[in-house]
Amino acid sequence: MNAVAMYTSVQSVGVDARIMEHAPLVKRIAHHLLNRLPDSVQVDDLIQAGMIGLLEAIKNFDASQGASFETYAGIRIKGAMLDEVRRSDWTPRSVHKNSRRVADAIQSIENKTQCEARDVDIAEHLGIAIDEYNHILQDSVSCRLFSVEELAQNEDNYFDEPHHIEEEPLNGLVRDGFQQALANAIMGLPERERLVISLYYDDELNLREIGEVLNISESRVSQICTQAVLRLRSRLAEWTDAIEL
Repeated sequence: MNAVAMYTSVQSVGVDARIMEHAPLVKRIAHHLLNRLPDSVQVDDLIQAGMIGLLEAIKNFDASQGASFETYAGIRIKGAMLDEVRRSDWTPRSVHKNSRRVADAIQSIENKTQCEARDVDIAEHLGIAIDEYNHILQDSVSCRLFSVEELAQNEDNYFDEPHHIEEEPLNGLVRDGFQQALANAIMGLPERERLVISLYYDDELNLREIGEVLNISESRVSQICTQAVLRLRSRLAEWTDAIEL
């Protein structure tokens, strides 16, 4: 549904005021996400998608679920923006393929050696120079096939329909098990990767700010972050068929 149709469907007394009140929230979320996305993504596109998410939130909000409207709207706005980004996948297939190759290489090395796979080990396993490997990491920034940030979106639709509240017991156990496995995998990352992940996802610093903290280049931060994400993907491969990310 486009923004005009959505607006028509929810138009009522007080809706315009609520839209105006929360429009800055849409812009704030859009600019926050923009720092984590490739240059090809335009902030205006995110804002447009976010406004649709806001309208959906106004239409579907149920105060009896216990969340404030701003919390609920923030979830729907961000979810709508990410859905738009996913629908407009800009990443060449070769980049997706190389990202999977890196994740598979990490898994193979760590299963064989029982040690953390270093970048030089991964490059050697792939039969490429370290510079080419770093180039793959840089390209893979735009296709985080397994993203810690996106894992948070698993709860985005919690308030959508009543059946989300009464989740099937088996599905709940699988999801809880995955979340615990993810937490353990993050704790098991190499120290620098764990620090970058923490600064990026927990403290919400952008790549430039993390570079300033660690006294390294922004591109190097990007490589470390991408390698950490792919390492997590490799270590949690057994879960990917059991849970929909």
